[in-house]
Amino acid sequence: MNLHEYQSKEILASYGVRIQRGFVANNVEEAVEAADKLKELTGSEGWVVKAQVHAGGRGKGGGVKFSPNYDKLKENAQNIIGMRLVTPQTSVEGKLVNSVLVAEDVYYPGETETKEFYVSILLDRALGKNTVVYSTEGGMDIEHVAEVTPHLIHKEVIDPTLGLQGFQARKIAFNLGLSGDSFKEFVKFIDSLYKAYVGIDASLFEINPVLKTSDNKIVAVDAKVTLDDNSLFRHKDLAALRDTREEDPMDVEAGEAGLNFVKLDGNVACMVNGAGLAMATMDIIKLSGGNPANFLDVGGTADAQRVQTAFGIILRDPNVKAILINIFGGIVRCDRVAQGVVDAYKAMGSLPVPLIVRLQGTNAVEAKQLIDDAGLPIHSAITLEEAANKVSEVLA
Repeated sequence: MNLHEYQSKEILASYGVRIQRGFVANNVEEAVEAADKLKELTGSEGWVVKAQVHAGGRGKGGGVKFSPNYDKLKENAQNIIGMRLVTPQTSVEGKLVNSVLVAEDVYYPGETETKEFYVSILLDRALGKNTVVYSTEGGMDIEHVAEVTPHLIHKEVIDPTLGLQGFQARKIAFNLGLSGDSFKEFVKFIDSLYKAYVGIDASLFEINPVLKTSDNKIVAVDAKVTLDDNSLFRHKDLAALRDTREEDPMDVEAGEAGLNFVKLDGNVACMVNGAGLAMATMDIIKLSGGNPANFLDVGGTADAQRVQTAFGIILRDPNVKAILINIFGGIVRCDRVAQGVVDAYKAMGSLPVPLIVRLQGTNAVEAKQLIDDAGLPIHSAITLEEAANKVSEVLA
């Protein structure tokens, strides 16, 4: 689950990480109120207005603007809130900006001794260990740095049973070229950052840039946090931060219905029970001459309502030319699944694309008979090969 920048920074601050302070605003009036609060804290005017969307590259897309005075602040807030922000990490349609973060200006006027770094923490799945990835070249072009000058990207692997050790924190600060007070500040910064990462069961922290100010403070100017969905049962407060407006509506509906759904770019939709069978089904679709349009796991149950919901999600994709249901009846009986498919089909009246149903396992023979006797235009199959051949036929 992704968080907005303002949410991420609030979490980091609670663990002692120094952040660029700010307040979220949903309209121009709230943006002015946020600027007033920051002026009381800092004693000066000058704010940064940042679009709050789940995408990087906001600055390049015009979603981050400096506001030296109240008039410019109002103008920037008015222009950014409600815009469709297009960045290298969004679709061509962009993302609707519902709110902005009004943040303090941490780049002091006339400052020449600042330095921007890149720091992220993530799980290296091959090693089974957390890894700090960092670079002296922070800022908007970190992807270019990684591609053109990969030697400037450093990694520090952390044993999860020991956590971030002091010598590792000092090594990172040394490799970033820090010394004196800024060195000490960064050691505290990275230690607190790692504690936050572990404490909230995150799967990704990305701080870009981390700023060293001219007075040797280390500040998280931006923050991207991704939480491990599997850990949210332990963090009800963090689960409540989810912004479904930033997610694909099909993913949201599937999640609410208890369906595991991932949209793909193909033309044959599939509905299965079990991740392993789903992968095999997608292979079969590929071998049949089609391309999988989704990954959809209905889990251990497939009653009429669940199947009907799955049909509705699948058919929102205009690229879908056929649907393949592939169920192995172990815990769930095939005849019950077949009845659910028939009931869902009748409830919907009809389907605009061909439907192939392959049921194998407990009561598979009875299930095929039930579908064949329903009098509906459903293609039934017993083996995977037969299902693949029927997919080829309907796509021909």
